[in-house]
Amino acid sequence: MRDTLPLLDLTDFPPIRRRTLDTLQVNLGYRCNMKCVHCHVAAGPHRTEMMDADNLALIPRVLKARGLTTLDLTGGAPEMHEGFRDLVKAARELDVKVIDRCNLTILFEPGQEDLAEFLAGHQVEIVASLPCYSLENVDKQRGKGAFDKSIQALIALNRLGYGQPGSGLTLNLVYNPLGPSLPPPQQALEAAYKQQLFDHFGIRFNQLFALTNMPIKRFGDYLITKRQFHDYMRLLKENYAAANLDSLMCRSLVSVDWQGYLYDCDFNQQLGLHLPGGEWPHLRDLLSRELEGQPIRIADHCYGCTAGQGSSCGGALHEDKK
Repeated sequence: MRDTLPLLDLTDFPPIRRRTLDTLQVNLGYRCNMKCVHCHVAAGPHRTEMMDADNLALIPRVLKARGLTTLDLTGGAPEMHEGFRDLVKAARELDVKVIDRCNLTILFEPGQEDLAEFLAGHQVEIVASLPCYSLENVDKQRGKGAFDKSIQALIALNRLGYGQPGSGLTLNLVYNPLGPSLPPPQQALEAAYKQQLFDHFGIRFNQLFALTNMPIKRFGDYLITKRQFHDYMRLLKENYAAANLDSLMCRSLVSVDWQGYLYDCDFNQQLGLHLPGGEWPHLRDLLSRELEGQPIRIADHCYGCTAGQGSSCGGALHEDKK
């Protein structure tokens, strides 16, 4: 897989700095039961990188020491880590909101038969990837049979109360474009998702997050192979919106890799752009280190978060009024 950082490192993206930290986003490892075309982590069943017990034990300590409000768990498939459930329990005991970035099909993997009930029982917020509401498009990105399993998983989650009014169980979905294009306006797309999924399957969910594909890892390699990398970067830059700078996720979030090292965001993590500060800053440093006011490491991929409506782990950064 070709490294895209040399194509991104020289940048004219404006400098930005951190605000108060409120979210710890932890990548528990790159092992996944799927191998998606758009995956910026290049996760898959063959990956062996997983967080060890020592680093895992640091997470609740950091949450408490920094007074953080959110633990955002990602991967790979974070649920495949053997310490996933104990970590969720520890965070919830601290009254920290836990987000599980779930690919839905994981609910049908051996040993995960009670996963949905576990998540519901601990009021874990689910952010579930569903690239489209059509079988053809989902299976094209995620593999044959992915759509049917995803629908079955959403139905099962709905039965437990996820996405249902007044349940307190949040179910958000994630959309990614199929190729080198910006996502359509999030508000209109969410309405279409809700109508299609309810009309055909009776499925309800809370919000749709429309995310821009990042020109790194597997998708970056795809762009280079198709000779579309520079065209895609031109698209991102031409649609840059300065208004999105104020809401960028990197200003209040820190990303942790499976070895415990710190980054400004998950994308910087995949590019190896560690948090500024001399030696590679580590999770243990957060027990005593403040990040507020620190500069954020930037490169041309940052235009992906500021193009059009903007893009973050929480979806679009502003509402398109068109």
